[in-house]
Amino acid sequence: MSGNETEDEKRDMTGGMFEEEFTVSAEEAGEFLVSLGEGMKEGDEVTVEGDDWKIPFGFGERVEVEVEYDGNEPELEVEVEMEGKTEEDEAPDVS
Repeated sequence: MSGNETEDEKRDMTGGMFEEEFTVSAEEAGEFLVSLGEGMKEGDEVTVEGDDWKIPFGFGERVEVEVEYDGNEPELEVEVEMEGKTEEDEAPDVS
């Protein structure tokens, strides 16, 4: 993010397809995962951000976590998949 770019100037990636892979330190990855986890515990929406983009995401109650280990490499892969929040997830209006 440049010195005069504000949070509001980030591209909002709410439509279409987006994929980007990052290589970061273990500490940075840990900070990211802790921040994501805290956001998931606090409510039903998280925002994932990069230098010039952001993805606000409302998620449903169920979250899929996949752990894959290959001892021959050795490699550990952890994947978190959140389904988008649907109308079924919302409480009905009561009059």
